[in-house]
Amino acid sequence: MAATKMQESALERFVRKTREVFAAEAQPERRWPALEPILAELLADPTVIEASKSWPDCVVVDGRPENLLFYQDPEFGFAVNGLIKGQARQSSRTVAHDHAHLYTLYGVLDGHERIERYERLDDGTQAGRADIRKSADVLVGPGEIDLVKPFEIHQEVTVGERTVAVIIRSESVGDIEAGRYEPETGKYWQALGPRQTACEMLPRARQAGQPAAPA
Repeated sequence: MAATKMQESALERFVRKTREVFAAEAQPERRWPALEPILAELLADPTVIEASKSWPDCVVVDGRPENLLFYQDPEFGFAVNGLIKGQARQSSRTVAHDHAHLYTLYGVLDGHERIERYERLDDGTQAGRADIRKSADVLVGPGEIDLVKPFEIHQEVTVGERTVAVIIRSESVGDIEAGRYEPETGKYWQALGPRQTACEMLPRARQAGQPAAPA
């Protein structure tokens, strides 16, 4: 009897489709919008929504935030992250920042938060200084996706509830030094991106394409 093809998990399907886009489209300006419906499918998958209830909260240690690392592609380099802001971060805001040269798709899976965007007003020639002005302030919720292009300045602000995001980046952000900004003072500096903590997105049974074990 022919072997039965194992069913893809939501993450496996997402990775396969993302790799197909990376292979077919080399231009970032076309590649990253093409990935949005693929991420939207992942955000709507019930197995991912259910699994996310057990993902650990991301914590800040010595001023450096944390991302969960669900997957990094060995060929194309893109990384799939999770960002969970739990009880300790339900009244917080990230530092205004950019992602250096990386492209990022930030998808909200659960909860609500505000995303603020900034435009830079100076020419960048004065060391340690960046004059920026808020250009957008949007409340986002489950299923909404934000495309952050290289060096675009933004920050996320919690609104008093647990928020869960799934993020795909053009490469791992953990070893990248990127810009940090204080809008009120004009201070600018660079710092490493979030710490990367390996984590399984889905239970092992689902990742292997097998039914979950009975309770």
